[in-house]
Amino acid sequence: MANTNTPLSAAARFRAMLREDRTIVSPGVYDGLGARVCLQNGFDTLYMTGAGTAISTLGMPDLGLATADDMVRNAAMLASLDRNVPVIADADTGYGGPVMVARTRYILAGVAGLHLEDQVIAKRCGHLGGKELVDEATFLARIRAADAARKKVGDIVVIARTDALQSLGFDAAIDRLKKAVVAGADMAFLEGMTSKEQMERAAKELVSSPAENAYAEDQAPTPCLLNMVNGGVTPLIDAKEAQRMGYKFVIWPIFALMSAFNAYDAAAKELKKTGFLKDQGDESGVRGGVREVFELCGMSECVRFDEEMGGKTYSNGVYMHKICAGHVLAILTVSHPAGESHNSTTAIRDEPQRWRAGGITCTSSCTYGVLPIR
Repeated sequence: MANTNTPLSAAARFRAMLREDRTIVSPGVYDGLGARVCLQNGFDTLYMTGAGTAISTLGMPDLGLATADDMVRNAAMLASLDRNVPVIADADTGYGGPVMVARTRYILAGVAGLHLEDQVIAKRCGHLGGKELVDEATFLARIRAADAARKKVGDIVVIARTDALQSLGFDAAIDRLKKAVVAGADMAFLEGMTSKEQMERAAKELVSSPAENAYAEDQAPTPCLLNMVNGGVTPLIDAKEAQRMGYKFVIWPIFALMSAFNAYDAAAKELKKTGFLKDQGDESGVRGGVREVFELCGMSECVRFDEEMGGKTYSNGVYMHKICAGHVLAILTVSHPAGESHNSTTAIRDEPQRWRAGGITCTSSCTYGVLPIR
């Protein structure tokens, strides 16, 4: 009998999460390493930050300089790392008119959700001043185009974002979001709130506005997104308070940028000053060393898959192991006479007489080598 169990799409998984009685906290990531760290720590969604994508790929600020190609390429990479974890991506202004918005590239990339905003094409970060808006009709056309595209190609959660609070005021901004929900948006995102009073009022007014499109019926009343930007204009609150206010989805877009900046800056200062960068860690091993990072990013899985498929690409091992401190590393293959192999340096250290090295054995019976992963 054929297997009829079709895996849930990323959008379906995200919709199911939104129906749960909780507030989802999503870390903002922009590269594979940051995403892998978040996955390892158990986050069940990832948010692709547009600012982070612009900074990491272009070395430029979030001023609308990243193209659709830049954004889609990054979103597709992030979505590919774990298909069970929905990725919600910044889609800026849609990168053009309705035809451009409807190109469905985010859907085909496996993204679970995206947000579209009402700034002009030459946009800027929502926590900067001087933002310019398109008129309401243009904004709603973007939302309708995204809704129409998914009905033809595949589901994606459409999040309507407005930056109208700064220039048009609170009531006008809320009105734009309510109309966007009617036009097809599943979720509402009021950017740039400056007080907890605004945050509470926005959630109250938007949640009470039931979604009227087919894709959002199962989520009504309208879920709301809260944007927590470190160093931005919106007061920072924790997930418990966000849930009390009525928010279903909270993003921390500067999470990875801030963490990386602080770590890079500290390490750069040390290397520049001393010409040396000491290992980070303790007696259990080097923290963030090459092996740990490779394992985080799937080294063992790649080797195992290659072997299971009959490949021999990594049969001679992938890691250099230093069994005894103070000796120069030498690359060699280590194998047991009986054909065993092991990825544990302890096994070789404790039983050196049972192992032979295909190259060099140090005089103190300690072995350096490349060990196949099993």
